[in-house]
Amino acid sequence: MEPSLSTEVILTHPRQSLGNVQFDWTPQPGNYLDLQGKTYAVLERRHKYQLKAGRYRLQNIALYVQSAKRPSEKSLVNGRWVVGDATCCYNANSEIIRCAVNPEGPCDSCRFYEELKVS
Repeated sequence: MEPSLSTEVILTHPRQSLGNVQFDWTPQPGNYLDLQGKTYAVLERRHKYQLKAGRYRLQNIALYVQSAKRPSEKSLVNGRWVVGDATCCYNANSEIIRCAVNPEGPCDSCRFYEELKVS
């Protein structure tokens, strides 16, 4: 098995490289990672390829991240984890954003909670 490729971690705002990291897992958008004592949400994952001897080879991986707190509330929706209580009609069904009316949460005491109506 080939050794894993180093991944550059890039903070989106202010735009700066946080360095190159060897991961023993494959961070995807919506995942959280801890780096240098801080927690980041993965927003985007990009791959760069190079044509060499008639074949494309993976040359570089970049993760674009933003500072974040790990959410304490998560719901499993169609096989993926989303932030907050997915039974609320205001839930964004996103790995990164909880909702528009109470983005910081928590859901359990939110005065805007309204049960999602399933038709």
